[in-house]
Amino acid sequence: MEMARMLLLLLCGLASVIVAKSDSSVSCEDLGFTGLALCSDCDALAEIVKDAELESDCRKCCAQELQDSISKKTYSGAILEVCMRKLVFYRNVEAFIEKSLAQFPLVDVNYRFGSSPKLIMKDERGNEKESIRIDNWKTEHIEQFLKEKVRPKAT
Repeated sequence: MEMARMLLLLLCGLASVIVAKSDSSVSCEDLGFTGLALCSDCDALAEIVKDAELESDCRKCCAQELQDSISKKTYSGAILEVCMRKLVFYRNVEAFIEKSLAQFPLVDVNYRFGSSPKLIMKDERGNEKESIRIDNWKTEHIEQFLKEKVRPKAT
């Protein structure tokens, strides 16, 4: 009888841990949604994957396509963060650093161990505002994005 009571207490404890874990907020990056994912991207994902839970997670992390909020938003600078050891696997990012980075005086490179390539966009105070994964971006897309999103340096 005592053994059954202890087993019941143990199971109740495990159940409360599982419930607490499922209720805790998980960041979008932990869920695999990083960058400026648009809600229309979630529509495409749902069509291809056909997984309601995955679509729900996507919708929690997406940004509505508002002309003013996304297309016109600019930043005061950026950090290109990447792992130096992984850089050889991202030829377009490597090419951008070697050939184009000099054109962007407000963009710094931060080599961080284990980091996948991403742009960290900064506001006028230098605070990090957005993090955008660029794993599969072509060099010209990185250049175009930075030309559109990083305000020119004040002279």
